[in-house]
Amino acid sequence: MLDLNILFPSVLNGITTGAVYALIALGLTLIYGVLHIINFAHGAALMVALYGVYMLKEKLGVDPYMALPIMVPAMFVLGYALQRGVINRASHGKDENILLVTLGMSIVLENLALLFFKSDTRSIDTAYTLSTVEIGPAFIALPKLVAFGGALVVSAALLLIVQKTDLGRAIRAVSKEKQGARLMGIDVDHVYAMCFGLGLASLGAAACFLLPAYYVNPQVGNGFVLVAFTIVVLGGMGSFAGALLGGLLIGVVESLGGLLLGESLGQVGIFVIFIVVLMFRPQGFFGAKA
Repeated sequence: MLDLNILFPSVLNGITTGAVYALIALGLTLIYGVLHIINFAHGAALMVALYGVYMLKEKLGVDPYMALPIMVPAMFVLGYALQRGVINRASHGKDENILLVTLGMSIVLENLALLFFKSDTRSIDTAYTLSTVEIGPAFIALPKLVAFGGALVVSAALLLIVQKTDLGRAIRAVSKEKQGARLMGIDVDHVYAMCFGLGLASLGAAACFLLPAYYVNPQVGNGFVLVAFTIVVLGGMGSFAGALLGGLLIGVVESLGGLLLGESLGQVGIFVIFIVVLMFRPQGFFGAKA
């Protein structure tokens, strides 16, 4: 039987990590909810954002958290430009083409990172990197607590945009019925690009929260996008609530899996859940039945 003094810190650590997973998954589920395709370049875009935060810190001395007002708009602009300038033109409106284009973008971005940064793993040092906060019997790294709070705030802001703004109403209209929205005067291509921009903006925020306690290399996004995809399937494709709750659950499962099975097998539980959900509830916990 596991000691509560060991179990509680592990669960707490999983919750803090899961909030960042949820933020990454929210960008993926937003893009899927409107475009109805999986963005295979999502992990590569996170890698680009992490390198952006790294360069701001190393070259200009900008603290990762202070980089938020820079990285979030920069990633939004990148996402908007990629959708309007590359994906929309190269796909010719066909979903299968979009999948191939985003896969190609992922390969190009990863190889560009290899060209400019080599395969070295890089991290940053801050005054608070090794700081901890005592919560009951647990000591949690300060950057993880900040990431937890920040991820929840950004997730709430993204939800408010979708639920309470004119852009959000247009997004919901396009996700339900694209042709009907077009007939009502909504610029569907602009909505697509805005969704892609918001999805990548969430990655800009996630990168700022991650890097004080994490690292970056050209392949770093691959692991995150696998976890994010699992969260999206678990919560329900296109479901914001599902992505948030799924992220927290997956974070706890990963943490407990690492505790019980060892660090190298910590993610086994995630993919067991993924397979079970696909078998018995393929629409996810919050998804509608087909």
